Amino acid sequence: MTVVVSSKDVIDERDHLLTLAQGMSGVISMGLGDPDFATPPHIVAAAKGAIAAGRCDRYTDPRGLPELRRAIAAKLARDNGIVTDPETEITVTTGGQEGLYIVIQALLDPGDEILVPDPRYSSYDAAIRRAGGVPVLVPTREEEAFNLDPAAVAARITPRTKAILLVTPANPSASVVSPASLRRIAELAIAHDLVVISDEIYEKFVYDGAEHLSIGSLPGMRGRTITLNGFSKTYAMTGWRLGYLVAPPELTKAIRALKETVSICAPAVSQWAGVAALEGPQDCVRVFHAAYDERRRALMRVLTDCGFTYGHPYGAFYIFANTASTGLPAFELAQRLLLEGKVLVFPGTGFGENWSNYLRFSLLQPTEVLYEATDRLRRVVCGG
Repeated sequence: MTVVVSSKDVIDERDHLLTLAQGMSGVISMGLGDPDFATPPHIVAAAKGAIAAGRCDRYTDPRGLPELRRAIAAKLARDNGIVTDPETEITVTTGGQEGLYIVIQALLDPGDEILVPDPRYSSYDAAIRRAGGVPVLVPTREEEAFNLDPAAVAARITPRTKAILLVTPANPSASVVSPASLRRIAELAIAHDLVVISDEIYEKFVYDGAEHLSIGSLPGMRGRTITLNGFSKTYAMTGWRLGYLVAPPELTKAIRALKETVSICAPAVSQWAGVAALEGPQDCVRVFHAAYDERRRALMRVLTDCGFTYGHPYGAFYIFANTASTGLPAFELAQRLLLEGKVLVFPGTGFGENWSNYLRFSLLQPTEVLYEATDRLRRVVCGG
């Protein structure tokens, strides 16, 4: 069993890079996971209309607006094959981060183990530790595009295992867990009576024939799956702080009690914007997808030219690049890219202690800016 260590050094590294960048001019950020697109106009218009109509002046139902929960239920049935009751199984959260936190606190007892894919977003570790849980790492491999191996999952199940965390598409690895792997993992969850937490925040961004499958749609999984999602990535709404989760009714009761204690309700204006996002035109999502794909291909070419390798980025809007060919540890290379090239990226150690030879590049700059960043990258790393 592998247990996650403290993330203090990871936070210090990230904060050090951010502090350096703030004192410099002309820095291009390829570090943060914040989409560069504006929130689509029809969503903004709906929010303004709700404010003008006086629908944002009071707390909403802590569970979320009925209109939004019904829109979420319709979306899940249409896009994910998940049938759910908006009254007893859907909770609207103040962003996906809050959703993850309250799920972990409601689910885990001290000493419970939860299987976590590695590499992973560091917030998972923090939430698990605060619940007294034990994160057990399930390694993934670059040469397998970081696909989660069911055999590796099975090998780490113990009598103390409570849950399996799935993140697909994934941050930072850009992996998409294959449908075949998900079906086998579902069989393991049923056989060992485990809960599955499925973070699907990047579901709309998959490429090159990859398929996103929601594990909660598989036979026997509705009663043991918690699906996390939100609006931040799909609709460029990170600042609106709006997410949601789907869980079995009994667990939903505990989740909602925590939600009300933590933040009462998600912002009313954001919830009305969320209704418009789900029920309005989806052309914006296709535009975002096409742009990320173009940027992804451009960055892949540059990274390959510089001698970097990477698991093929089938999803999300990142590339997790192996930079061992430079002979520099990731944090040292990230500092060099910032100081010499004015390009901000985050070292792989921000996503697990096993990734000291990796950098995570995000695709969240306009195409012309991304091209400038890749030119700078090439000059620093390749000398030309």
